[in-house]
Amino acid sequence: MTITGRLARKAIAVVAIGAAAALALAGCTTSGTPTPTAASGGTVTVASVNDFTSFNYNTPQGNLDTNGVVNYLTTGGFFTVDPSYKVIYDTSFGKIEKTSDSPLTVKYTLQKGLKWSDGEPITSDDMLLAWALASGHYDSGTVDADGKVTKGTNYFSIAGSTAGLDATSLPTLGTDGLTMTLTYSTPYVDYMLVSPIAQPAHVVATKAGLKSAADLTALLLKLPKGDPASPAAADPTLQKAAEFVNTGYDVTAMPTDASLLVSSGPMTVSAFVPTQSLTLVPNKFYTGDHKAKLDKIVLRNIPDANAQVAALANGEVDVINPQASADTLAALKKTTATVSTGSTVSYDHLDLSFNATVFKDAKVREAFLKTIPRQQILDSIVTPVDAQSKVLDSQQFVPQQSSYADSVKNNGSSAYDKVDIDGAKALLAGATPEIKLMYNTKNPNRVDEFQAIQASASKAGFKIVDAGSPDWSKKLGDGTYDAVLFGWVSPGYGYAGVPQIWSTNGGGNYNKYTGTDKLAISTQTELDSSKINAILAKMDAQAFSDAYGLPLFQLPGILGASARVQNVKFMGNQTGPVWNFWEWTVTGK
Repeated sequence: MTITGRLARKAIAVVAIGAAAALALAGCTTSGTPTPTAASGGTVTVASVNDFTSFNYNTPQGNLDTNGVVNYLTTGGFFTVDPSYKVIYDTSFGKIEKTSDSPLTVKYTLQKGLKWSDGEPITSDDMLLAWALASGHYDSGTVDADGKVTKGTNYFSIAGSTAGLDATSLPTLGTDGLTMTLTYSTPYVDYMLVSPIAQPAHVVATKAGLKSAADLTALLLKLPKGDPASPAAADPTLQKAAEFVNTGYDVTAMPTDASLLVSSGPMTVSAFVPTQSLTLVPNKFYTGDHKAKLDKIVLRNIPDANAQVAALANGEVDVINPQASADTLAALKKTTATVSTGSTVSYDHLDLSFNATVFKDAKVREAFLKTIPRQQILDSIVTPVDAQSKVLDSQQFVPQQSSYADSVKNNGSSAYDKVDIDGAKALLAGATPEIKLMYNTKNPNRVDEFQAIQASASKAGFKIVDAGSPDWSKKLGDGTYDAVLFGWVSPGYGYAGVPQIWSTNGGGNYNKYTGTDKLAISTQTELDSSKINAILAKMDAQAFSDAYGLPLFQLPGILGASARVQNVKFMGNQTGPVWNFWEWTVTGK
């Protein structure tokens, strides 16, 4: 799942196994005028709200939406997803096939002739590395309540969870260099949503001091499975590899090291000007079905929604996916752009840090939540765009899902239907707790949310300290704040996002909550969706019972596309409008 600011949103995705606990189908409306048939070539400029920060989107610090867009454009894989969240398997890249039910066995076969953008072949060495990154197979670390390793070694730092892939044994590689087979000791609900391609093994091998990808594979096949009960000494070569993967792809300028730019997908990065733009061009070695018709795709940083509309109107950008507001929508409709709207699989929420001293007392958590003016926040931010919108009352479901209404009836969210200052005061019994509330200061909606909460909570005796920061996403989980406002946006399919957020060691569990750990992990081995929904409903109720925080609202979405660009279509998940970039064409270069 992706964190959304929206001016700094993250996404759930680890080695393309990212998935959502909540599914919302996009219902789109469009306006605009048809344009002439276009030819291949040309440049399309897309407005982005965030800076690009990393070529590795699958680490906790790199799991941001702009990084995710670049990852999507530059990474090959076994499937994509359409706007109805249907998984479309890409046989031009490879094939996934279940070869056994007991034990669950899945075989991956790469197409012959696939190459990285530096001309090196894509092989089973690369799939093995991707599995190593996401499975936690070699980890032996014991982690404390703050997420710190106190004994043993954990190697790769991932944004998601190892749940699911941690039930696989050491993979079997084919002698042709094109196949990898995974065998699971337990069922895994998303076994067909694992796309094991991440960083290039030959690059990681070199950074670890090895000569080739084959050497890295030999190491991975030789090393024993990690055992937290009896941890072995850390392997220095794997540590070097992990250090590079964990932080070596983070950038503040265009890399001078060309190996950081190596891509397995249709596009590759050719230029990067921090805080301004990032340019991608076709990967000349890409041979799959998603080959771009364009010469360039430029991501241009324009954080402000009004500035995005103005840039679209004057031709500076061609595609915008701005934060939704009535003013933005009205301004867009005055342009010649094609305008699309729809629901998204993104929601705003307030999370309380369970390792914060002020929230050790459950009464303080409950009291604070009683002061949150959710209806006021909804009315100021969402209602002007969608008059039918309502406060979101579930952490696990959205209103479009059949399970939403039943969960809301039983999850305890009714305790926070209205602001209850007197109830909060009674719980505080004269105490005046100080709460450091973090949010994205670049985002007008986050500023409005903070100010509304500050004004309301102060009536009950809380002192709300402004801990807002433009770098809020980098501070998640660092212990410098007590509560945080942000949003999750999901892929819209699968269940891998559940343990990412809701298990104790999930890469997205920034508030150190443990109340739903076993339930979250159990979703990964349950294959009956009705039973999974029942588990999610229990998790929903547990989170409200523990005063975990509050969901605020589901975000509506807006897309604007210049008349010169064809085939840009609304997508409500974390990929956004670039989901079908290979179909884009322009009428002018």
